[in-house]
Amino acid sequence: MPGHDDTHADKPNLDALKADILAWSTELGFQQTGITDIDLRDAEARLDQWLEAGYHGSMDYMQRHGHRRSRPADLVAGTVRVIAARMDYFTGSQSAARDLLDDGSRAYVSRYALGRDYHKVLRRRLQRLADRIASAVGEFGYRVFVDSGPVLEKPLAEKAGLGWIGKHSNLLNSRDGSWFFLGEIYTDLPLPVDTPASAHCGSCRACIDVCPTGAIVEPYVVDARRCISYLTIENRDAIPETFRKAIGNRVYGCDDCQLFCPWNKFARTTGEADFEARHNLDEAALTDLFAWDEATWETRMAGSAIRRIGFDAWQRNIAVALGNATTTPAVVAALRERRDTVSPMVREHVDWALAQHEQQGR
Repeated sequence: MPGHDDTHADKPNLDALKADILAWSTELGFQQTGITDIDLRDAEARLDQWLEAGYHGSMDYMQRHGHRRSRPADLVAGTVRVIAARMDYFTGSQSAARDLLDDGSRAYVSRYALGRDYHKVLRRRLQRLADRIASAVGEFGYRVFVDSGPVLEKPLAEKAGLGWIGKHSNLLNSRDGSWFFLGEIYTDLPLPVDTPASAHCGSCRACIDVCPTGAIVEPYVVDARRCISYLTIENRDAIPETFRKAIGNRVYGCDDCQLFCPWNKFARTTGEADFEARHNLDEAALTDLFAWDEATWETRMAGSAIRRIGFDAWQRNIAVALGNATTTPAVVAALRERRDTVSPMVREHVDWALAQHEQQGR
């Protein structure tokens, strides 16, 4: 923790400081902020069961971090509270996004990745919040996280009152749905805590029924190995053929469980310019994206969360989507033109895609 100082607890009234923190976070663009303690025993038990079942797939780091993920004070010494905040990110129209899934000629990119990298946007805002706190209390112990370390962000946000974890494992808010990012400040300030959110999924199973690959194997449990977000983002190897048809035109992530969740009728679009779609990614033609060479991709993906998967995985994902597209001369030509310029891993997916079109042509 930067600037640890044991004298700060005697300075401000902690109730007043908490009120200030909530007001400052609103000024910084967060839609809601809450405070929680660091007792995550229930979440730790669920995490252990999930890992034991092997649902994390190739994400070995989930096991390597051990219980530091569920024990904040083990990760950042001195932590007694977590300030959890959420920021809306959805742009455009949810009905248009649903319609895009039915247009096999165009690419579907998960809505969170259309604009600038959210890690940088939220980290800057949370750092500014920490600076405001320091200006009020002097130096204090803290560390900012935005999906950047072994943090159980959704259980922490749930305990901080920001929403409940739905059957799809995403955080849901009864006023704002689920289209928001989460960020945290681990701190040694013993701030008053908020009341945890209660669950409101009831008997609804819309997310379970709509999942293209059946990745939600039971309510609140996702097998990452079947999840399209995992297959197109975390997975760096070949996509199992079993799931390629189900991927459809989803070239980076999958939003189906959010797009068809009834609670998202309350979701609001964001006013953050950084989250607006760049390079036409909200409706780009698959053939156009597949024509990008690596230099073009590097330039256009600069400052984007998509860049982390690398050019090979990007081409692999588009090749699968092109294999699922309606057979046209343009689609087949796009695949054939790139076949001999891609890596062996991508070429296998191109060949699979071409085989799909040969079958359609019979």
